[in-house]
Amino acid sequence: MAPDAAGPPGGSVDAGPPVGSAAGAGWGGETGPGSPVHDPHPAAVRPTDALDGVAVPPPPAGAVAYRVGADGTAEPVPRQRPAPVAVPTGQAVTSAAGAPDPAGDPADVGPVVPAPRPEPAVADPAGGPDLDGWQEAYAEAARDVLRGIVASTRDPIAGGRHKVFGRADLAVVPTTSTIASHLPRAVGLGLAVERLRRMDTAGRRDDPDGPPRSPWPRDAIVVCSFGDASVNHASATAAFNTAGWYDHTGLRIPVLFVCEDNGLGISVRSPAGWVERTLRARPGVRYFAADGTDPVAVHAVAAEAAGWVRRHRRPAVLHLRTVRLLGHAGADAEQAYRSTAEIAADEAHDPVLATARLLVEAGVATGEELLARYDERGWQVRRTAEEVLDEPKLSAVAEVVAPLSPRRPSRVAAAVAQSAQRAAGPDAAGRAEAFAGRPPELAGPLTLAQSINAALADGMLSHPQLAVFGEDVAAKGGVYGVTKGLRERFGAARVFDTLLDETSVLGLGLGAGLAGMLPVPEIQYLAYLHNAEDQLRGEAATLQFFSQGAFRNPMVVRVPGLAYQEGFGGHFHNDNSVAVLRDVPGLVVAVPARPDDAGPLLRTCLAAAVVDGTVSVFLEPIALYHTRDLYEPGDGEWLASYAEPSAWAAGHAPIGRARVYGVGSAEDVTIVTFGNGVRMSLRAASTLADEGIGCRVVDLRWLAPLPVADLIREASATGRVLVVDETRRSGGVGEGILAALVDAGYVGAARRVAAVDSFVPLGPAARQVLVSEDAITQGARTLLAR
Repeated sequence: MAPDAAGPPGGSVDAGPPVGSAAGAGWGGETGPGSPVHDPHPAAVRPTDALDGVAVPPPPAGAVAYRVGADGTAEPVPRQRPAPVAVPTGQAVTSAAGAPDPAGDPADVGPVVPAPRPEPAVADPAGGPDLDGWQEAYAEAARDVLRGIVASTRDPIAGGRHKVFGRADLAVVPTTSTIASHLPRAVGLGLAVERLRRMDTAGRRDDPDGPPRSPWPRDAIVVCSFGDASVNHASATAAFNTAGWYDHTGLRIPVLFVCEDNGLGISVRSPAGWVERTLRARPGVRYFAADGTDPVAVHAVAAEAAGWVRRHRRPAVLHLRTVRLLGHAGADAEQAYRSTAEIAADEAHDPVLATARLLVEAGVATGEELLARYDERGWQVRRTAEEVLDEPKLSAVAEVVAPLSPRRPSRVAAAVAQSAQRAAGPDAAGRAEAFAGRPPELAGPLTLAQSINAALADGMLSHPQLAVFGEDVAAKGGVYGVTKGLRERFGAARVFDTLLDETSVLGLGLGAGLAGMLPVPEIQYLAYLHNAEDQLRGEAATLQFFSQGAFRNPMVVRVPGLAYQEGFGGHFHNDNSVAVLRDVPGLVVAVPARPDDAGPLLRTCLAAAVVDGTVSVFLEPIALYHTRDLYEPGDGEWLASYAEPSAWAAGHAPIGRARVYGVGSAEDVTIVTFGNGVRMSLRAASTLADEGIGCRVVDLRWLAPLPVADLIREASATGRVLVVDETRRSGGVGEGILAALVDAGYVGAARRVAAVDSFVPLGPAARQVLVSEDAITQGARTLLAR
């Protein structure tokens, strides 16, 4: 190994050389056929945008203003942002040429990406440094922290929505207070940063004078900090395991995990030696350690650890033994669980005191001078706190929710239209080649699964930064064949299998989106999402909210789900619970029921991710994947032709717009449904039509946000609404539909048919708890009998 292989002070364990091959394992440096041409401006850091031919202003920096249109949608007022960066607090990407230090952030902060340091102030005429310039910089840093504490709208990252650490211009990405939940994103970001670096290198070989495609320096690394108690969290275990797993396959992840170990998780103590043993035991992750109360040791070992990660492009952990001064937070009185002697011992090891001792011993200053400076800084902070208390606070709903999930439907529609123009025009030859001369519109009527497969392929052609990944999606082509052939067509760099861990799959997606890619991860079954849902709720959905849109992690999560599978049952493969998705603010949930809706809905989700940074869940009804018939065996009426590119714009499906089918006179009953309910309702409506009852069947298509305008219009057309909800009565979609009707002042009749509050059992027992066609027809007759 290189000379730096010797262990650092405190001991280190080298992970050893990687084992195995990176071939087909994920984001390697593949640059052959099918490898993407990366968008040079990641979403979180692009200086200007021209996405899919649609000009999009750069995310704002600092205090942000928003315009709220008549339709209630909001978008940020464009402002010039500083130099490109991208750093998640607790995660960080840094470069040797100057970037955020790998230590110093509070525990459990998010990632960081390299940003140039501010230049030191110019020396004064006497030849000494301009201390006033540095003092002003530190004063502003203190002001920013205090602004967050008092919820000032001038807080540079969250704008008064929360106290999080972060700055877009310094590439410090904010995270939530859920311990360790940011670590999987850090791993995904590291993997994506390294992938872009390798593509850059290959690109320069082809064109040495060409512009770099990655916005970060080639030696950029991710730094992510967390506390000692967090090592026990499942998300931390997932992150360490994923980093080591990829290292074992030969792929590189330049991530430096920084553990700030004060021995306490609020009041629960970390057993002596436990944190070190845990961190040392992580395969594929090199271990460094230092006394965090010794500034010189911290600097030396931190530099060594960061340098090792930077050179070898491999993961490492820096274990800093620290002290905690005062309680954990707020009203936490540490005297209740710590002795006076223990508290005094920690105070004696205060790093500020250690620094003061070093300065006195070196003759830089006397104790009296340092104490006077300390007191002066204290008064400055107090004065600043008093000033920021009077700064404005968020005072209107529109202000609070503006950055939550921007909705710019006209730009999304324009992006879809631009993709269509390229696919039908300059990219037509490449598209024909990708489909081996037989594009899907010429393949005849397709099933839902085939339509999703074709739409994914078109998405990968339209968006070179798009990557599809998950469990069994590459070599096998998905459990149900939905991703079959994509790896062969687009290469292992863009379609790859992951390790079997949903938290890590979503974490990879979060990091990839933050790095500027367009990730489309798959969660194999809806039931498997629940053990990883905090990656969607706590991380994905909150990033724009807590950064005023300065950072985003665009992503489309494919999830096969819902019930009614024949011959393959049981709760874990037939999950009809979506409540956990529908109550996540800003999250979009799409459910394609028919093959001819799959393409339009998926194209909309991809375009919204690119234009607005939207996080979507694309919930695919498994039971409808290979369904071919609607009314009679062999009728082929659940198949549909795939739209050619020239028809994409006309067939665009905006977020929150339903699809309506008229059966018979369509004047008697409005049936509102989605997913499997669409097919059952159309069959039931046909039966009712034979009885002279006309129905209009409303396929919601979007469960979040609900298509309320379409719902109210179609409900009012008949004055009788039957809600067919294949999810459960408690917490099901039907509750939201009925509430929307009431809120809008609907005064007609309404009735609901929903699944029983039960897990889906195996075999014929499932019919006892799920919605049936008979229940739908009887529900409609009951409405008409009133």
